[in-house]
Amino acid sequence: MPSSLYIGLMSGTSLDGIDCAVVDFAAGKPRLLAATLRAFAPALRDELLALQASGPDELHRAALAGNALADAYAASVAATLAEAGLDAGAIAAIGMHGQTVRHRPELGYTLQIGNAARLAEASGITVAADFRSRDVAAGGQGAPLVPAFHLGMFGGAAHRAVVNIGGIANLTDLPPGGAVRGWDTGPGNVLMDGWIARNRGQPYDADGAWATAGRVDAALLAALLAEPYCAAPPPKSTGRDLFHAGWLDDRLAGRTLAAEDVQATLLEFTARSIAAEIEREAMAAAEVYVCGGGARNGALMARLTALLAPRPVAGTEALGLHPDWVEATAFAWLARRCLLGQAGNLPAVTGAAGLRVLGAIHPAVVGWPAAPAIAG
Repeated sequence: MPSSLYIGLMSGTSLDGIDCAVVDFAAGKPRLLAATLRAFAPALRDELLALQASGPDELHRAALAGNALADAYAASVAATLAEAGLDAGAIAAIGMHGQTVRHRPELGYTLQIGNAARLAEASGITVAADFRSRDVAAGGQGAPLVPAFHLGMFGGAAHRAVVNIGGIANLTDLPPGGAVRGWDTGPGNVLMDGWIARNRGQPYDADGAWATAGRVDAALLAALLAEPYCAAPPPKSTGRDLFHAGWLDDRLAGRTLAAEDVQATLLEFTARSIAAEIEREAMAAAEVYVCGGGARNGALMARLTALLAPRPVAGTEALGLHPDWVEATAFAWLARRCLLGQAGNLPAVTGAAGLRVLGAIHPAVVGWPAAPAIAG
């Protein structure tokens, strides 16, 4: 019988490291067996960040970074298998998201680097990768891909909204028995992380403490919220191609603000852009659940709770899956869908022309899957 065990690998816009999850689908609903977070080596993180923008010798540098990322993925897989007490032969496949360095669905492409063939060689496990390209080829945004997984994992009798706050925030609207919708709302942690890194040399604002020390500047907040993307209707997706340091600098031009006040305003921008999308597009949602790194930011969670009252706001652990591991588990789910030849996208979410099997498969061994002999 095919294995029911899959691995999901996720390294997102925040560039905080590699999430690796071993997931069992034997009972239908995913069961997390083990998970690890592996920080990027500083040189690799710096290069992945630099590749978000055009630069010299990009193709060569991206290829080398993809190789290094595959090696880091392989190390994460080995560590997580050891934690689970499993060997590679127990795993049906790895779902590898890769690191997004460009996302331009309006131009017909999205690019996630990470050498999937190299990972298959290093791990001895079949790898499914490049999940977004087929949806984009079918006219979709290629993102977000997690709403279909959210439906199976978090759907229920109540009307729920699930918000993933990584570098970019995305929202899934889960009406009971209704049509699932999902889209990127705008920045999650990306602008806050970039600002604190520039001003204090820290990778992120732990628990929103620095933002809490500042005051929201109303004029700057209005300028941030005036970004046309925030008012655009779904389907839509975004990334560092839009929300980057230069975008923020343009809106800071001519303003003299304390650095902590900018941080406070960026946190408020994230909270308000998410809340506004729920109020405009998912106003019937009675419960809100949060996953991703933003769920660990107490100041951000407090603002969302205030803005969305009287709806309760909680982390997804209340529904059975810790916020840190939702996306990695989702890519294990996508790998399984790929191997089974089942659709992984939702056209109502991405805008694609129809259901599509997502992902390219890199088999671990010759003869997988069994194929008829070719005559002659």
